Amino acid sequence: MNIFAIGDLHLPGGDTKPMDVFGPHWENHFERISEDWRARVGGEDVVLLPGDLSWAMQLEAALADLRQIGALPGKKLILRGNHDYWWSSLTQLRAQLPEGMHAIQNDACEVGGVVFCGTRGWMIPPAGGAQEQDEKLYRREAMRLEMSLQAAQRLAKGRRIVAMMHYPPLLPENLRGGTAFTQLMSAYGVSRCVYGHLHGPSVQRGFCGEYGGVRYDLVSCDALGFRLREITGAD
Repeated sequence: MNIFAIGDLHLPGGDTKPMDVFGPHWENHFERISEDWRARVGGEDVVLLPGDLSWAMQLEAALADLRQIGALPGKKLILRGNHDYWWSSLTQLRAQLPEGMHAIQNDACEVGGVVFCGTRGWMIPPAGGAQEQDEKLYRREAMRLEMSLQAAQRLAKGRRIVAMMHYPPLLPENLRGGTAFTQLMSAYGVSRCVYGHLHGPSVQRGFCGEYGGVRYDLVSCDALGFRLREITGAD
């Protein structure tokens, strides 16, 4: 089993919301992703999708996008991003997901001997200058990550744990002391974490490398040149 990751597909949600308004490099971006996906992913492989899948506002409008993703090879694990407004009731969502697609929310799942978990995350408050609401949401998302990690640990029993987040779990200015997210992932023995959210010039602020025993990778689709990132190995 190989493991791949790609985030921030930003499919149109049943509406005409072309991504090339953000630059010509986004033109036909899902067609390019799909071509690479079909060429490299097999039926037993896993593809991690850490959020911002569809611009839809309601689940009914997002289903066409989810089915397009579901028609591609492999087993897909999805996470909620900050633009996935259609993701509300987890029970309703799971009941309508295409076969071979699973949503992770405050829990974990095991596929092919690897345990997967994660949470959306939030903006990391600046030291000494956090707004009260941002601090509150940051702490709430850290609690949700710990819930997911606890579920992963119960399943793991020595198996590898791979985490997803949508927001970056750390940025260059956090490397000295880490964040609540990195501290939790190190404490729970996560081997790999993938995340998205960053686009355009912000991609340069994404951290890719090892920190606290965990390998972190930015996988927003434009950061990857609209090709899936393979993360099968421990490094």
